[in-house]
Amino acid sequence: MSEHGYVSGRLNLPFVGISTFGKSEYVADWETIKADVAILGAPFDFGTQWRAGARFGPRAVRDASTLFSFGHAGAYDHEDDATYLGSDVKMVDIGDADIIHTKTKESHANIAFGVKKILDAGALPVTIGGDHSINIPCIDAFAEDCAKQGPIHVVQIDAHLDFVDERHGVTHGHGNPMRRAIEKDYVSGMTQLGIRNVSSTAKDGYDEARARGSDILSVRQVRKLGCDAVLERIPQGARYYVTIDIDAFCPSIAAGTGTPSHGGFLYYDVLEILQGLAHRGDVVGIDLVEVAPAYDPSESTQILAAQLLLNFIGFIFHARGQK
Repeated sequence: MSEHGYVSGRLNLPFVGISTFGKSEYVADWETIKADVAILGAPFDFGTQWRAGARFGPRAVRDASTLFSFGHAGAYDHEDDATYLGSDVKMVDIGDADIIHTKTKESHANIAFGVKKILDAGALPVTIGGDHSINIPCIDAFAEDCAKQGPIHVVQIDAHLDFVDERHGVTHGHGNPMRRAIEKDYVSGMTQLGIRNVSSTAKDGYDEARARGSDILSVRQVRKLGCDAVLERIPQGARYYVTIDIDAFCPSIAAGTGTPSHGGFLYYDVLEILQGLAHRGDVVGIDLVEVAPAYDPSESTQILAAQLLLNFIGFIFHARGQK
C-alpha cells in the first residue's frame, strides 16, 4: 500500500497506454519471440470484392481487447470454475506485417514471414486481418511446421465458402483462400461452418469442396445438430487451424464487416464450438478476419472479435494443461 492507502503499481485501465492485444508485451524484434502465443496484425484488404476497410481491423481489435485486459489474476469463469490466461500463459504482440499498397504478392509474403517467425519460436500464431485473403499466406507459412509435426485440418467459421479457384485472373483474393488451402498436401481436410444463403462461390465450387472431403454446414444445420454433434464430425486428435471470418456472425451483433450476411451465428453458437475444439485436438494456428470498423459506429464488432479471441486462446492453453 502507498502512503495514501492505494495499492502500489499502476491500475492500467483499458483506456491508458499503448493498445497491444490484451495489453500484452510488444516484441519488435521477431528473432527474439519467447512466448506461448504471439499476435500478428495483417492490415491488408486489397483482396475485397466490395467494401474495403478491413485494413483497420487489427488496430480496432487491439484497442477493443484492452477492455478485457485488467490482468489482475487471469480471467476467472464462474461457469467453468476455471481461470483462463493466467500468468502461466505468456502472450506477446509482435505488431503488424509490412503491407505494400497495390502489391498482393509482396504483402502476403510479409504476412507469411511473420507467421513463420512465430512458428519457429514455438508459439501459437494468432493473426488479425485484414480481409480473408490473408489466410493464404498464413497457411503457406505452415509448410515447414507440417513437414515436421504433421498435417492440419482447417476449421472455417464463415458466411461464405471462399472456394473460388479463379475469376478473371484473381486467385489470391478474399474469395479464394479455402481453395488455395485445400491444394496444400499438408491440409488434410476442412470443416466449413456457417455457410449460408447466396454465395460468391458457384455450385461447382461446392461440388469440388465436397469432392475433396470438405464438410459444409450452414448456421441452421449447425443449430439443428447441436454443438456436440458438430464436434463429432471434426476429426478427433487432429492439429487444427481455425480461420474465423467475422461475417459468420449475424450483422445485428457484427455490422462492422465488408460483406455482411443476415442469418448468422450468435456469440455462444461459435464460442461453444471453439471451446469443444480446444479439447478435441490441438489448435496450432488461428486467424480472425474481415473486421472493418468504419461500418459499426457502436464498435461492437471489434469487441466481439477481441472477446472471442481472448476466450479461445484461454480455452486452448487451459485444455493443453489438462492433457
